[in-house]
Amino acid sequence: MSVDQETAPTGTGLPSSNALAALWRRFWTWLPTSVDRRVFALAWATLVVQIGIVGTGGLVRLTGSGLGCPTWPRCTDDSFVATPEMGIHGVIEFGNRLLTFVLVVVAILMFLFVVRMRRERGDLFWLSLVIGLYVPLQAVIGGITVLTNLNPYVVGLHYFASVVLVGLSAALVVRVYAAPGPRALAVPRWYALTAYATSFFVLITVIVGILVTGSGPHAGDGGAARNGLDAEFMQHVHSWPAYLTLALTVVLLAGAWRTPPALRLRLWTSLLLAVELAQIVVGLWQARAGLPIVLVNIHMVLAVMLIAAMTAVVMNLTAPVAEVERTADS
Repeated sequence: MSVDQETAPTGTGLPSSNALAALWRRFWTWLPTSVDRRVFALAWATLVVQIGIVGTGGLVRLTGSGLGCPTWPRCTDDSFVATPEMGIHGVIEFGNRLLTFVLVVVAILMFLFVVRMRRERGDLFWLSLVIGLYVPLQAVIGGITVLTNLNPYVVGLHYFASVVLVGLSAALVVRVYAAPGPRALAVPRWYALTAYATSFFVLITVIVGILVTGSGPHAGDGGAARNGLDAEFMQHVHSWPAYLTLALTVVLLAGAWRTPPALRLRLWTSLLLAVELAQIVVGLWQARAGLPIVLVNIHMVLAVMLIAAMTAVVMNLTAPVAEVERTADS
């Protein structure tokens, strides 16, 4: 009997090697060979869960549950799960850890859904692979925050890891809607430079915002250290790049009316401006209201939504080479 014909011992209840091979072939042929509704859905799910875990992670910090599970990767020295004695803080922290598995499952599915089109859509393949590899790294950084007793700079790094993941996920969403193949700049050079400058100030705004949070009252635990910066002064510093970003976005929105409609830059710059205005309103409101946890958490989520919208703007500055050449000749 050949190896391909071997079966599992009778009575074991295990499938034969032939059955496993057939199951694998069936699964492989079921995977998409081109972008379809399943790929669109998984790309959006990737972005949604990456933004969502920022909200749940913020809840952990803002409720003082950062050390609800005092060690990592276990929740306690003797248990991987929260125990009743740990109370609500243990439930909140352990619940956030469980959501990491949701991110892993979505990342694996996204990778599988583009693996058969890796030659034609290398952009989707590599983006999904990087996201899939980055998720465990983010979890490790989260573990280090616990092991360092919520060092504010490590906590900030953990948040910034989510910023990067949201940016990559937004790029993935944009690319699943884009035509494959080489691309070229499809907007005037001044417009592209303005978009790049805006993205730079968006990044600076987020980084300074992380430092502001590290100097404020929400440390994640009553015994956690602060970064020692002047919180009130840092709030003013935080506003400077934020208002520069707003001014540049107004320029982008005005200029978007002279860009090719197919790029949909009117839509994306409008969304970017809307997120910025919401972020500014919430930021001013939370500062005057004494930093209530609901507003602070919304502000944290809006920050990564800002990254997603800015990524979409930058990703839509280009178009397929043939389309750009056709537009230039007309």
